[in-house]
Amino acid sequence: MAINFKDYIASVPDFPEPGIVFRDISPLMADGAAYAAATDEIVAYAKDKNVEMIVGPEARGFIVGCPVAYKLGVGFAPARKKGKLPRPTVSASYDLEYGQATLYLHQDAIRPGQRVLVCDDLLATGGTIAATIELVEKLGGVVVGTAFLVELSDLHGRDKIKDYDMFTLTTYQGK
Repeated sequence: MAINFKDYIASVPDFPEPGIVFRDISPLMADGAAYAAATDEIVAYAKDKNVEMIVGPEARGFIVGCPVAYKLGVGFAPARKKGKLPRPTVSASYDLEYGQATLYLHQDAIRPGQRVLVCDDLLATGGTIAATIELVEKLGGVVVGTAFLVELSDLHGRDKIKDYDMFTLTTYQGK
């Protein structure tokens, strides 16, 4: 039986500000069967890509990426915010609606030539994922795919990562 993942994603109007509809994955994570099915779908996508490492941006990328890494029997590397990683790092900055943000990855997180799947909960404008891809590539990794629980297609994040294979469980267009 196929799961309709939209049944497990809450739409919260006017959060975090008026006019925004927040897509909350908490109900999906709270349901063991739905969370397992979502993980299994991403694992199935990743299997033929010979993935050797999963990278996920802080913080919800950890929620998606860690169980995928576990199921594939590969490692997980967190892309973190400033001051969160204790050893030497590489960094990549990206634009936010108002300002910039920066992600960091340990310099030894990825081996040159290592096949990497980038996982996150949601693809919106694509800035976070583009920065995560940049980090992997700075270290010589090969991004063989990207995977998301949700895509907000009207925000055109796909355009920022158009040169990379992409998998998403469910898509929302507008409100």
